[in-house]
Amino acid sequence: MTHDRHSYAEPALVRTTHLELELDLDFAAKVLSGTATHTLAWSGPGDRLVLDTRDLTVLAVEGAVEGSGEGAVDEGWEPLEYSLAVPDDELGSALSIRTRQHAQVRVSYRTAPTATGLQWLEPSMTAGGMTPFMFSQSQAIHARSWVPVQDTPGVRFSYAAHVTAPPELMVLMSADNGTTSRRADSDPTPPPRSGSGSFDVHMPEPIPSYLLAIAAGDLVFEAIGERSGVWAEPEMAKRAATEFADTEEMMRVTEALFGPYRWGRYDILVLPPSFPYGGMENPRMTFATPTVVIGDKSLVSVVAHELAHSWSGNLVTQDSWDDIWLNEGFTSYVENRIVEAVYGTEFAVMETAIKQHSTVVKLDPLSPAEQAVELPGLNHRSHYYGTTALGPLKGCWFLAWLEERFTREVFDPFLRGYFDRFAFRSINSEDFAEHLREQLLDQHPGVVTEAEIAAWLDEPGIPAFAERAVSARFEVVDELRDRWLTTGELPDGASRWTTQEWLRFLDAAPDVLDASQLQQLDREFGLTGTANGEIARRWYSIVAASSYTPAYDELASFLTRVGRMKLVVPVYKALMSTEEGRELAGKVFATAKPGYHPITTAAVQKVVIS
Repeated sequence: MTHDRHSYAEPALVRTTHLELELDLDFAAKVLSGTATHTLAWSGPGDRLVLDTRDLTVLAVEGAVEGSGEGAVDEGWEPLEYSLAVPDDELGSALSIRTRQHAQVRVSYRTAPTATGLQWLEPSMTAGGMTPFMFSQSQAIHARSWVPVQDTPGVRFSYAAHVTAPPELMVLMSADNGTTSRRADSDPTPPPRSGSGSFDVHMPEPIPSYLLAIAAGDLVFEAIGERSGVWAEPEMAKRAATEFADTEEMMRVTEALFGPYRWGRYDILVLPPSFPYGGMENPRMTFATPTVVIGDKSLVSVVAHELAHSWSGNLVTQDSWDDIWLNEGFTSYVENRIVEAVYGTEFAVMETAIKQHSTVVKLDPLSPAEQAVELPGLNHRSHYYGTTALGPLKGCWFLAWLEERFTREVFDPFLRGYFDRFAFRSINSEDFAEHLREQLLDQHPGVVTEAEIAAWLDEPGIPAFAERAVSARFEVVDELRDRWLTTGELPDGASRWTTQEWLRFLDAAPDVLDASQLQQLDREFGLTGTANGEIARRWYSIVAASSYTPAYDELASFLTRVGRMKLVVPVYKALMSTEEGRELAGKVFATAKPGYHPITTAAVQKVVIS
């Protein structure tokens, strides 16, 4: 890779190979400060290192004097000239450093309280209500808001960090946090709280910047298996451990299919409800939303998805955000294979059908170029959401089609070879296409045609020959929903439906229903006030579009309590479709905004203030 239009970095000239962080967390000021020391590999002549930043205050830049090496004392460093460019609203500012091709460059800096990649929570916003909380979200290009770094997935580096924080808090990062296993009983033991507020972590495997992650709060550990466990606030930890109890089995299944897990441990950190995503695949430490902890394991596909990223995304990475389908498309495919192996074929088919329905629905408002699997990328947008979801979904469908054509006996070894060949590397779509032809198409001629491959990779929309997943249980749900809409007869047995069946029922229902219909469903099934965020997302969207005022209080409570973008943005959109709803949307957003992550705030603002 020579250039990523979402980064100012120049990796063709110089790359970071290792990053040393010294960080101090100031909760009162909502500021992270310290140093970032880059170990550099130079590829050619030049005297400039360019790092990505956003709203960082740079205090000093120094270069290691030749021969001083790591751990040099202050006199082993010399000041370097630097400049910060005029900031772009999305990309931030290029930090240009004049060097003599120093082997190491150290940047002293502090973040802004408004850093887009960090959220600082007051104690009242946590489950315990006694201590503050802070967490990061670096994907897609938010790492630059809390670390001066080459913020592109095409650059991978190992890292280590020393972090100081208030002594009552636990600090965790996307790294080896010191968790060990006792040989006697294989019971994972978390690192002890020394009470000093001093923490050291180390990530030996090279990762891209968007997988840098940090969190600090009142956190306790619950073991799941020999290599896995849950971190959460004390009020959530045991519930989460029960919900995610199948994690170790998921790991074993994926290893049997696609090769060894190469990251040591796999722990899950359950964050407060303001976390903007379902999960974030930070290596060794998935960050997860509490909205999937509902007591019946019906939403654990989120864990399967984030675990799958340990192979597709974390191990083999897109080299720019233009090729996000390589991360997310492959991950969605692997996720479905995990779900099938652990929870059964019917569950997996229902999940696939839901994804495919979402893909088809998303096609209508998109241009032909946006319907290609290789999407146009972020277009200088750090908050990539909306249309960019199509490429990953189409990519997953493409891989499932290849599996069906070649059979699993052929396709599974091919995919395992893909992960082995490109392990710990960043690649693009052309790299994958070449590997596909060499290792699958040429080895098994006549199974698929070049025209079919082109239809998937280069042409808009879903190919006409693509077969959709068919769920027998969904066929029953569709029949019952149509009967209810026609006759008013409530679906028999719906009180025993799974989350997936309810999603099918609501997703394919009209966006607007009569008040009597909504009242009937609510009276029988108690959808208003549901603890299931996925059902709530669709139910409150219909409530909002239908101006069903009896549910407005619970709708407002849901939007205020939950900050996950996938769940709240559709409800705001539905509210904005009516005059009465627009007024409510403005009021709710004003109340909820202080508790939203900056990423969620930006997404909702585009809906409410557009």
